[in-house]
Amino acid sequence: MLIDSGLLLQPFKGLRPRSSDAAAVAAPPYDVLSSDEARAAASGKPLSFLHVSKAEIDLPPDVDSFAPEVYARSAENFRRMIDSGVLCRDQRRCYYAYRLVMGEHLQTGLVAVASVAAYDNNRIRKHELTRPDKEDDRVRQIEALNAQTGPVLLVHADNAEVERLVVAATENPPVADLTADDGIRHTLWTVDDAERIARISALFAAMPSLYIADGHHRSAAASRVAAARRGQAAAMEGAEFFLSVVFPAAQMRIMAYNRVVRDLNGLSEEAFLAAVGERYRIDPRCGPEKPDRSGVCGMYLGGRWYRLEVLSELVPEADPVRRLDVSVLAEQILGPLLAITDLRRDTRIEFVGGMRGLAELERRVNSGEMAVAFALYPTSMSELMAVADSGQVMPPKSTWFEPKLADGLVSHILD
Repeated sequence: MLIDSGLLLQPFKGLRPRSSDAAAVAAPPYDVLSSDEARAAASGKPLSFLHVSKAEIDLPPDVDSFAPEVYARSAENFRRMIDSGVLCRDQRRCYYAYRLVMGEHLQTGLVAVASVAAYDNNRIRKHELTRPDKEDDRVRQIEALNAQTGPVLLVHADNAEVERLVVAATENPPVADLTADDGIRHTLWTVDDAERIARISALFAAMPSLYIADGHHRSAAASRVAAARRGQAAAMEGAEFFLSVVFPAAQMRIMAYNRVVRDLNGLSEEAFLAAVGERYRIDPRCGPEKPDRSGVCGMYLGGRWYRLEVLSELVPEADPVRRLDVSVLAEQILGPLLAITDLRRDTRIEFVGGMRGLAELERRVNSGEMAVAFALYPTSMSELMAVADSGQVMPPKSTWFEPKLADGLVSHILD
């Protein structure tokens, strides 16, 4: 593979399941299931990619999921799937069109390998901090397999010609078409026409930037692996790229990432409500309150829902991070009233993905496990891109993307 530092994306020889095995291989992303959930999901499914991405499921339950034997088992299972022909590598460098259908929502993107150099120089832009332990895990997984198997979810500014070229590939027969256990349909097509590949590459090369939507630890790990291999005599050019799927911004679906808090920091419900009322207009509701716009959140406290509308003078509109709803909640309620200032480490707060709905917030509070819940308005793609463009980062758990990409449909071998 020839490296062109001006290219954001390049085609590659994808490793993918035979069409007849795609449904059996495809699995949820490694980081959305616990080890126990993965063990249950892969039960009776010997071809599930969870045997690669969560290989601890094939070892005794008391094994640490970050132990060396887990990575060794992952590599063993990966090699077995290749040797048996379940996974086959394309002979030519291709792009792949990838379509996700969730209910009435449809998004069609491009599977490619993205430039590590572009990531390192912030042309592929970040919006989250990473944790060293999670980076280490992904580095060990890549090194054990000599492959990247979990794609990074990228976003590009809307471009009609890119979208037309990618969608045109879907007119051909797919190489994988399956509906996962969660009801999401995943369909994959190869893009192997040389002229179309060249045009797609050129269109992306002309873009000023791409944005990481999900996969900050995977991209950071790819950068570390590339840096380590540059000093080796047999450095592999494939390590200079990382597996990605890139979608148009307008097609992305971001759901709320809600918050539940274990206690009221010594305040009574009445005192807490009074303090909130100094910062928000409070409107008691008869049923669940799903925010209908930015600046509004729902609060569930003492068996009752409230609509909270932040006082406009408290929102710093000029700051792309502090004006986010998640930031406003942190600055106006979580920090000053509930003494939660470290969202990454404070065990008194937990985060609930929007897919679980408001009923899950009610359940967590009604059970006595939590004292209060906050339903937030989803962060928008334009807000995410503004934060990334400013070189800043969002608070933890600011975005929840649905539908999720599948692991195992296409992998990238680092040679």
